[in-house]
Amino acid sequence: MTKARQAVGAYGERCAARHLVDSGLRLVARNWRGERGEIDIIAWDGDVLVFCEVKTRRGDAFGVPAEAVTRVKVRRLRRLAAQWLRGAGEQPVEIRFDVISVRAAGSGPAHVEHLRNAF
Repeated sequence: MTKARQAVGAYGERCAARHLVDSGLRLVARNWRGERGEIDIIAWDGDVLVFCEVKTRRGDAFGVPAEAVTRVKVRRLRRLAAQWLRGAGEQPVEIRFDVISVRAAGSGPAHVEHLRNAF
């Protein structure tokens, strides 16, 4: 991955984290690394533990950001969430998987779309 792409991704994750906090969620972890991948953001939404995948794009040439969450990525995120839960010893009443799409603007604030219960 190029440094430019890493910078865009890091910017999107900062925007997503700020959006979640502004929406009342409490962040637990960012960029948690498991055996076979990474969970971008883990947060509490009241009693619900939320695993968030963040996708950032600079334009729509390759589709909207959320379209990049494939079936393979969904399976990987579910396995990573189970791994995190085992390691953290948490037993939430409910878990949720969200996708946060960030479209970076050339100037001005980014457009953030939060898809709750995305999968």
